[in-house]
Amino acid sequence: MESGQSLKRRMTSVKNIGQITKAMELVSATKMRKSQELALSSRPYAYAALELLGILSSLKDIPEPEIFQKRPVEKTAFLLMMSDRGLAGSFNGAVAREFEKYMKANNIDILDSRYSFIAIGQKAKSYLERRKANVIASFNRVGDVSNILEAEPIADFLIDGYARHDFDSVTAFFTTFVTALRQDPVVREFLPVSYDTIKGSIEETIPRAGRYADYARSETFLDGKEKEYIIEPSPKEVLNELAPKLLKIRLYHAILEANASEHSARRVAMKNASDNASDLSTELTMVYNKSRQAAITAQIIEITSGASA
Repeated sequence: MESGQSLKRRMTSVKNIGQITKAMELVSATKMRKSQELALSSRPYAYAALELLGILSSLKDIPEPEIFQKRPVEKTAFLLMMSDRGLAGSFNGAVAREFEKYMKANNIDILDSRYSFIAIGQKAKSYLERRKANVIASFNRVGDVSNILEAEPIADFLIDGYARHDFDSVTAFFTTFVTALRQDPVVREFLPVSYDTIKGSIEETIPRAGRYADYARSETFLDGKEKEYIIEPSPKEVLNELAPKLLKIRLYHAILEANASEHSARRVAMKNASDNASDLSTELTMVYNKSRQAAITAQIIEITSGASA
C-alpha cells in the first residue's frame, strides 16, 4: 500500500488543481456572458447598416464595390478561427474536424498552390503549420475581443488581398454559440460579400437560447416599409464606404461567436475537471484513512503481542 506521506502529497496536489480549475470555470462563465452582451449590443448598428445597404442595392446604375463583385475562382483562401490557449475541451478539435471534412468532400489538396490559409489564434497557426499549409497571415490575441476596431486588421487584410487578386474567395471555419453546452462548427463564405450572407450572419448572432434568447427574438429586421433617403455626397461613395464596414461587422460577429463558444467549452471542461478532482480527492482521503487505520491497528497488535509475551 502507498505510504501515508505520498498519499498526503497527492491529496494536496489534487486539491490545488481543483481550486485552479474551479477558478477557471468561473472566469470562463463570466467571459462567455460578456461575449453574448457584446454581440447583442452591436446588432442595432449592424441592422441599420444592412438596411442602408439594401436601399442602396435597390438603386439602379450604381457600380458595386469590388468586394461585392463575384469573379471566376482561381485562388481560394481559407480562414480558421481557433483559440490562443488550450484547456478548452473539444473546441479546437471540432473546427479542425469540420475543416478536414470540407477538404475531403471537395477533393482539396492542402499543399496545392492555389489555396492559401489565414490563421486566427495560435492553435490554428500550429495546426496549419503541422499540415505544412501555406499560411499567408496569422492573428493572435483576438479571443477576448471587446472592440470592433480590434477586428479591423483582419478585415483590412482580407479586403486588400481580394483587391490585389491574391485570392478570389475567402471561406471561414469557426464555431457558433448555440447554448452553454452546445457549440456548432460552421463553414461560411466571407468574400465576395453579398447582401444575403451578411443578413443571415447578423440574424444568427448569438444567442439562440438562454438568458438573452427572448431579447434576440424580439428584434425585428427591416420592417418592410418604404423609406426615402437623401444620400450625400452620392450613393456610389456611400456604398463604397459602407461595404468594408459591413464585412468588418460580419467578421466581428464571427469572432464574438467563436469567443463565446471557446469560453463555454472551457467552462464545461473545467467543470468536469473540478468534479473529477473532487471525486479523486474523496477517494484518496478514503485510501489515506484506511492506510492510517491499518498502521494504527498494526501498532496496537504489536503492543498487545509484546505485553502478552
